Amino acid sequence: MPHLRTPARPFGAVLTAMVTPMTADGALDLDAAARLATALVDEGGHDGLVLNGTTGEAPATHAPEKADLIAAVVEAVGDRAVVVAGAGSNDTLHAVRMAEQAAEAGAHGLLVVAPYYSRPSQEGVYQHVRMIADSTELPVMLYDVPGRTGVRFAQPTLDRLAAHERVVAIKDATGDLYAAATASERTGLAWYCGDDAVYLAMLAHGAAGTVSVVGHVAGHQLAEVTEAFDAGDMARALRVFRSIAPAIDALNGAGFQAAAAKAAVEALGLTPNRHMRLPNVAASDEDAAAVRAGLRAAGLLDVVRS
Repeated sequence: MPHLRTPARPFGAVLTAMVTPMTADGALDLDAAARLATALVDEGGHDGLVLNGTTGEAPATHAPEKADLIAAVVEAVGDRAVVVAGAGSNDTLHAVRMAEQAAEAGAHGLLVVAPYYSRPSQEGVYQHVRMIADSTELPVMLYDVPGRTGVRFAQPTLDRLAAHERVVAIKDATGDLYAAATASERTGLAWYCGDDAVYLAMLAHGAAGTVSVVGHVAGHQLAEVTEAFDAGDMARALRVFRSIAPAIDALNGAGFQAAAAKAAVEALGLTPNRHMRLPNVAASDEDAAAVRAGLRAAGLLDVVRS
């Protein structure tokens, strides 16, 4: 496994929430997915990949497609990276089936988001996650993103879930750095940043790594930020982080990360197009040009692939 994977970093340090390549008619392009995964792992500095997440358009893909994607990527990257599969739904039994299918397809871990839309009680959130975690032998990364789900993991709920032997980490997209600093120590969970813009700050608050969008194009830089921080070289960590700020803005600034990320990997020649499924809409030519400008300003457009 890549060198940033340690007991304190059960999924490594640098993971990208990978887009799901599609053809013009909306079918999954598994060959393109395998090529993209291989490039991210072998050339892009990644410890792992997260499949079937928000950036992977999971709400618009179906169960057999999710399993096929996992199998194709696992076959492509082998044991060179950790493959974490989303098992998120507001239907607990559906999420359990997704987890079971992910395990059968060869995933190495699960990403479990709080149940969205329904806004259940904290007891409901706890029971939901516990049932998913009990359904396989895979380690679980929770995903706290209240801006999308409408419900946050309360601190007592995190404490209860952290006691489960397979709940080992959390992807935090709350923006609450203070809670990250205190909860990571209290629970023992590995804390992963779920917002590119605050990665360096979250490292300072105890993060183990990141599940990134900008990692599609800046995996090496994220790894360097992490390594510099670990070495106590704050000046280098800040310098590298600042250098990729235009790319962070380009892939995250408008809030349509999946569309921007697809435009970015298309610009780098890593995928053949930027097709998406409704309700997501592919980046327009104007939007794609803005993404390319951000990559160019960060020195990435002609560096990752010339």
